[in-house]
Formats: sequence, structure tokens, C-alpha cells
Amino acid sequence: MKPHTGPACLFCGAETTGPDHLLFCDGRQGHVEATIDPAADFDGDTYDRERDHDRLNAQLRRVLARLQDRAWHTLGDLSSATGDPEASVSARLRDLRKEKFGAHVIERQYLSDGLWQYRMNDPERGQ
Repeated sequence: MKPHTGPACLFCGAETTGPDHLLFCDGRQGHVEATIDPAADFDGDTYDRERDHDRLNAQLRRVLARLQDRAWHTLGDLSSATGDPEASVSARLRDLRKEKFGAHVIERQYLSDGLWQYRMNDPERGQ
């Protein structure tokens, strides 16, 4: 673990000046993180836990954190915000709907010319 060079977050303990801090911490003492089981495995024939788990888990958390605003986002918007490829963002949206990743309500809406937008709407969780 590298030493902190800036102030530590009161909620997650990470450095608040870090470039990805807001992608991982929602400032609500783990509210975002609580819906994801960090031990849950992802699906797919090519999934290798040792190689892929940490990377996919980090992607999942970034996408979930971005969706907390409950606004509509295209895959391109989410990709730009998280730094993850659109195909990965699309896969993480599907993962977020699964029970083992929180069974979130991810709505989709067609815009035009094959473009869709997505938002999280979890009324029972206040998200």
C-alpha cells in the first residue's frame, strides 16, 4: 500500500486528492460498495479469477458510482466518465442487474439510430 500524500477520506480512508477517489467512494460510508459482494465471481467462458476479478470489480464499482446520480447516460457517457471501454461498461450494466451484484434496477431507453441510454432506478434503496 502506498503512503498517503494528501488528506485521507473520512468515509473510505483513501486519499481524497486521488484522481479516482470519487469513482470509488460515494461519501456515504460504504453505501455504494455495500451492494457489491467483493468475493462474487463474474461469468463467462473466458473469465479467469486471478487475471480478471480485480479489474472487473473495479470497473463495476466505477460504473455503479457514476449511476448514483440516477440521470440517463449513454454507453459513451459512462465510458468517458469511467475510462473503461464501452463494451466493458455494457457488460457491467448487465452484471449490476444480477442478484450477486446487487440486483439493481437498470433502465434503458432508446434514443435513435441504435443509441440507447441507461439509468439506475432503485427506489427501495433510495438510489
